[in-house]
Amino acid sequence: MRKKPIILSQQIVASTRLFTVEEIQLRFSNNNEYTFERLVNRGHGAVMLVAMLDKENFIMIEEYCAGIDKYQLSIPKGLIEPNETILEAANRELKEETGYGAKKLEHITALSLSPGYMTQEIQVVLAQDLYPEKLEGDEPEPIKVSTANINNLLALSQQKNFSEGRAIAALYIVRDLLASRGKKFDAR
Repeated sequence: MRKKPIILSQQIVASTRLFTVEEIQLRFSNNNEYTFERLVNRGHGAVMLVAMLDKENFIMIEEYCAGIDKYQLSIPKGLIEPNETILEAANRELKEETGYGAKKLEHITALSLSPGYMTQEIQVVLAQDLYPEKLEGDEPEPIKVSTANINNLLALSQQKNFSEGRAIAALYIVRDLLASRGKKFDAR
């Protein structure tokens, strides 16, 4: 097993309303020293949901993504608020963004976003047994809600307006998990 580097120093070098940039000085086992900068998670984490309407169809959202200056398809997601569990946050975000709640929520896995430069992870949650319920959210404009078929992930991932890697990964993971549990999917 490789020995982790020794942290020689850490300091905040920039901070905004959303982001904290930390400089971290490390010494590796071969005595090389290196300075990294990373975005540090200041909150309580985030959740991303694969919300299944039935055995094949899941809910998608379309919203403006300032980072790439485009409207993009994705799946519901959001920050975990203080004193919320992963599943409570998932159900709240689902209600705010889609107008559905879930009777059955299951934490599936955590995905790192860019582990070389960020401390952030997003928790993937499977939502099933959906029912209509809308909560007011903090989105700047209404989110467009649509559906897609879990059997058509390859075609979906080739659409220009669906490029979010963490959403693609979450969908493939959930599709394969559901298939392993005996639900028949045609993995196209």
